[in-house]
Amino acid sequence: MTKAQEIAADLREQIESGDLEGGAALPSEAEMMRAYGYSRETIRAGVRMLVDEGLVVTGQGQGKYVRQDFERVVWNWTTLESRSRHATAVEGKTAGDQWASAVSGDGKTPRQEISVSIVEPPEHVRESLGLPEGGLAVKRQRVRYVDSRPYALADSYFPPDLVTGTPLMEPRDVSAPGGVLASVGLIQVRYRDEITVRMPAHKEAELLALPAATPVAEHTRTGYDADGKALRCMVTILPGDRHKILYEVDSD
Repeated sequence: MTKAQEIAADLREQIESGDLEGGAALPSEAEMMRAYGYSRETIRAGVRMLVDEGLVVTGQGQGKYVRQDFERVVWNWTTLESRSRHATAVEGKTAGDQWASAVSGDGKTPRQEISVSIVEPPEHVRESLGLPEGGLAVKRQRVRYVDSRPYALADSYFPPDLVTGTPLMEPRDVSAPGGVLASVGLIQVRYRDEITVRMPAHKEAELLALPAATPVAEHTRTGYDADGKALRCMVTILPGDRHKILYEVDSD
């Protein structure tokens, strides 16, 4: 091993063994220079390897810290958005928003920041909704928090003629038994899911406070009515260090 690799290996072992816990500051460069007997540049090169691996993050100022683990949230896309589960909200059995219900069921506190705008959607969303080139969509943008920590982004897009004048235009949490779309006569009977794993865009990393080297899953769900018309396209950005995606699929 090179000297830098030796430093990285030693610090990595301390992190994996728990001697350096999540959130703990690494020793200062001066301390590591004395401990390892190497130059400042060599120390920095060794620490930089761990930053590139995502084990170490840069804090305020010049400090380096062991990356803190997030408790994973399970997204069960088999049952999430189930109409029957939505229907029980009126009886107080589940929260109106099923994501919030799932988080609350795990003993955590959910919160969402919501904004609504009319935009030209990304190309794959436009195609999913069957909009013409240059067509506009209503976008409900949500930043989802768990216990005050940003966990996910969820942007829902709708053809404007379907949702204008409905509660979906309101920049706040809205819900209805069976779902808001269903409450205005737009019943989603089928979903099409696509999942892409990639590195985050700069704005996504900023909104989610992502440490370096954190991939995200981009989950796109398009909902259709009984005639095959697309009613909604939701794009959810799920950081890989804080989520598990679950599906149950019948063998038929």
